[in-house]
Amino acid sequence: MNAFPARTTTAEIELGATLQPKFGSDGLIPCITQDVATGEVLMFAFMNAESLAATLTTRKATYWSRSRAKLWVKGEESGNVQLVRELLTDCDQDVLLLKVEQSGAANASCHNGYKSCFYRRLADLADPARPLAFIAAPLFDPRTVYKQKH
Repeated sequence: MNAFPARTTTAEIELGATLQPKFGSDGLIPCITQDVATGEVLMFAFMNAESLAATLTTRKATYWSRSRAKLWVKGEESGNVQLVRELLTDCDQDVLLLKVEQSGAANASCHNGYKSCFYRRLADLADPARPLAFIAAPLFDPRTVYKQKH
């Protein structure tokens, strides 16, 4: 069930005040999640209409897992819940940005135990064959938190 209005004119989509998310042919919309206090990008995931509606209703970040083909509330297993403080959309409403307050014992977003899923960077932009550099340390051991093996 899509709880959002049908998309209208380009002018209304780009300059109007109505949320008209553009879900792709697969029913998904990309969603970037950012720490509301620091601005740090925590993760990237997809939402469908149902997960977006659940997010707006519960104020807990809810995504669509493509690998598991089901909804998942961030933190349902780890306890590291994302409380939604703001939702933004880009100019043509085909990308969402959630600003969240990360809660939970580890204050982590990544299923690998890191605060952010973006915990590695390319060490040398001129040489992409060089190893990735770790720029953060894990905050928890996922083997002790998740039921599934990693």
